[in-house]
Amino acid sequence: MTDLSFEAALNERVGEMLDACTRCGKCVEACPSVRPAGIADASPTDVIAGVIDLVRLGEGSEASRKWASSCMLSGDCIRACDYGVNPRFLLAMARSAMRRKESDLATRRRAGVTRYRETSRDVATLARMQLDHAALERLGQGAATLAAKDEVPDFVFYTGCNVLKTPHIALLALDIMDVLGISYSVMGGPSHCCGVMQFRTGDTEMSGRMGTSSVDKMSSSRSGVLSWCPSCYVQFSETTLPAIERQRGAKPFEMTPFLRFLRGRLDQLRPHLRAPVEMRVALHRHSGVAGIVEAVLELLEAVPGMEIVDLRQPAAGLQSASMSVLPDYKRELQRAELEAAREAGIDALVTIYHSDHRELCAHERDQPFRILNILEVLGQSMGLHRRDRHKELKITQDADLIVRECEDLIAAHALDSAFAREVVVKAMLGDQPLPLEASPRP
Repeated sequence: MTDLSFEAALNERVGEMLDACTRCGKCVEACPSVRPAGIADASPTDVIAGVIDLVRLGEGSEASRKWASSCMLSGDCIRACDYGVNPRFLLAMARSAMRRKESDLATRRRAGVTRYRETSRDVATLARMQLDHAALERLGQGAATLAAKDEVPDFVFYTGCNVLKTPHIALLALDIMDVLGISYSVMGGPSHCCGVMQFRTGDTEMSGRMGTSSVDKMSSSRSGVLSWCPSCYVQFSETTLPAIERQRGAKPFEMTPFLRFLRGRLDQLRPHLRAPVEMRVALHRHSGVAGIVEAVLELLEAVPGMEIVDLRQPAAGLQSASMSVLPDYKRELQRAELEAAREAGIDALVTIYHSDHRELCAHERDQPFRILNILEVLGQSMGLHRRDRHKELKITQDADLIVRECEDLIAAHALDSAFAREVVVKAMLGDQPLPLEASPRP
């Protein structure tokens, strides 16, 4: 245990990484954001040198500022580095430094609080429009936990926040663990924030405070934490946990992405994949968390009857939401993938993460194939099913109809209907980067 504050521990690690960086530019050369960000003609060595200036001084070249602002968290830069530097983490610190240069702490803190409250509102409202009290408690949004109070669970399952907008995905994760005989407690939602929203506004002190609080709450299992949300995973594994390890001399726990965990338990899972799922599927891919695409492909291959088609599309970004920094590029990739999927004659396009699913699911209305999450496919083979209410509602493209469809749950949770409609318009129907076709296909 040291007397270091969170920010001091974070800055120590940053300093060591800056010293280790040779400014070779390989991270810039490997980055898929460079071309769509309009800096393909810039010198890679100059770009990374400018990023280091941003981290140290809050000022850097225009190309370096563009690169930092256009990071989709793809992770290619990490794999390209020969010196153990995490350029993705340095880019996050560069963006934080830019925010600090632009405004004072009070302004940045207000911005972080505003983002946090908006996310909390949207998540809570959409979850309550789909789930009753018992299901919400099962997802850690109430007093109940799944592990007995006098029993230490095998794992903490950390949902993050936004997966609660598509709660069938999180519930299927719990159902699969139940089948495998794994005990767990569930944490997540705004009350267990990873601090990424505060971090993005340049308020590293508040980000550390919130992230550390959540880490302490999660330190209650025998085997560590299973995480679902990739942005939470990156925030914890690349920022919060390393800083806490410097403060305390040890890491409180290991955090493992849930789909990599399932791949590691494939021998245990395989006997439960009994029912054939006769489908030709393609995977919507993101490369940001190492090993996830490979894990999902291996899980799909274990499902009897499954045929996997490679659409040969780029696997950029951490998840779809992370690509919002380059909206035109994201729409271009989504359009190309849907066209390739249609031409390939697949039965289903399989998503990995919740933001991928939210953004793509309504396109099922216009396409000759389904949009399914990987856990739905595994669940189908295991005899597990959760209704994808988010997709059903979003496909209607009618806010008033959605509110009417959910009126029983709106009443049960004492939600205001007009307020619920506002959230539907913004956080469900508005979450549509690539517009649907003008009229539905037959």
